[in-house]
Amino acid sequence: MNSPAEIPFNSFIEINRESETAIYLQLANQFAKAIQLGYLPSGTKLPGTRQLSLIFNLHRNTIVASFQELEAQGWIEIVPNKGSFILNQSIQKEQKVNSLSDYSIHFYPKRTGFSFDQSILLDHPYENFTERLYLTDGTIDHRLAELKIPAKLYSTILKRKTSVRKINQTNNDYFLKNLANYLNLTRGLNITKDNILVTKSSEITLFLIAQIVLKKNDFVAITDLSYYKSNMIFQTQSVNIKQIKTDEFGLDTNHLREVCKTFPIRMIYLSTHHHYPTTTTLSSERRIELLQLSQEFGFVIIEDDYDFDYHFTNHPILPLASTEQNGMVIYTGKFGDYLAPGYRISFLIAPENFVQEAKKHLSILDQQFDPFIEQVLGEMINEGEIHRILKKLRKEYKERQQYFYDKLKKELSNTAEIIQPTGGLAIWVSFKNRINLMELKKNCAENGLFIPQTILYQNKSNTAMRIGFAHLNYNEIDDVIDILKKELK
Repeated sequence: MNSPAEIPFNSFIEINRESETAIYLQLANQFAKAIQLGYLPSGTKLPGTRQLSLIFNLHRNTIVASFQELEAQGWIEIVPNKGSFILNQSIQKEQKVNSLSDYSIHFYPKRTGFSFDQSILLDHPYENFTERLYLTDGTIDHRLAELKIPAKLYSTILKRKTSVRKINQTNNDYFLKNLANYLNLTRGLNITKDNILVTKSSEITLFLIAQIVLKKNDFVAITDLSYYKSNMIFQTQSVNIKQIKTDEFGLDTNHLREVCKTFPIRMIYLSTHHHYPTTTTLSSERRIELLQLSQEFGFVIIEDDYDFDYHFTNHPILPLASTEQNGMVIYTGKFGDYLAPGYRISFLIAPENFVQEAKKHLSILDQQFDPFIEQVLGEMINEGEIHRILKKLRKEYKERQQYFYDKLKKELSNTAEIIQPTGGLAIWVSFKNRINLMELKKNCAENGLFIPQTILYQNKSNTAMRIGFAHLNYNEIDDVIDILKKELK
């Protein structure tokens, strides 16, 4: 049995006084690790709490609390008037570390002991920033998100006696029926609850579609300017990407036809309402041509209508899915991103056989959505709350868009061409002269404005930015444009 005085505790126990974890828990956890690694064999008598308080420069009560935690976890035994002893542990390693200096238990391994393929394609594109002002690709102002109504409804639902029965439900028919009615009314669809699959994000939705529709070496068509996340998802499926030209009328269907003659396109992904990132709307003529090409060449159309709710005209453009009758369109969208984060969902609309298959795949990734949140959303649709919230927000965002657009035209018209879309939360700004956008990003950061690289588009034919405005109030819009104007000069 080791003498307590001979154990070099400071060589294998370190206290991080800046950690959010309580010191007594840090001490207890590190003692437990030392026991498992064989630094403190079973039967070892530990020094008294007063002696340990001097060794670690801690208050004696902290040592006492850590010992009580260790005893509760079964690592030590505290014998009155005799001391504290290490208990025999079945999980204790048989092979002891030869030297305490050979191994540090304070740090978790930085690298695996095994090899695996690492994806360059999925390198994280996000950047941390500390600037007061920042740009996005078109996000809501979270300060305007509706919090009170869903919170009040959620509390009310929890108090109902019937709510307990819904905990283990995998499908909330009430919610799906109301969502189907809402989508039918707003988007001109003719669907039932059996045509809907709800997920927690648009990325999960697209990943499911790619898993089901695509096989290795399939050909996928995307627009020449497109959404980086969708591109990343498709590339994980080891497919061949073909870029289709776009112009002021959206997707160039003539170019798509030429590509289809050469390559067996399996699927095309695009946003028809407000093309990402340019915000242009696909013309009526090209919508008809796209559907005809789908029938002629047999490719699936993934129609991403990510910002339909933010249309600023009385007659929004209805999706392809509202007119297509051959089962070749899978329609995706978002719902409730103007609510508290937990109430925001994504969905896909497709024929029943596809939805059933997608449910199988989703059950592996995420088996259940919160049934009480679904009930809240269903009641908010049924009671008209969603309509009232959106009506108010559309008015606010429309006014912000107009203010942002007018300010851009006034201050940057000599520098850039600015397109005002019929809706959405971003504006496409195309610079007339070739400028270094990464240099602009750097200089703006020095003036307190963060520009994410994901909104910058620079190649042989484009020098442009997709600038979100909705998250900015009027004073912030003024500051952002003043900084951009200064740096562009």
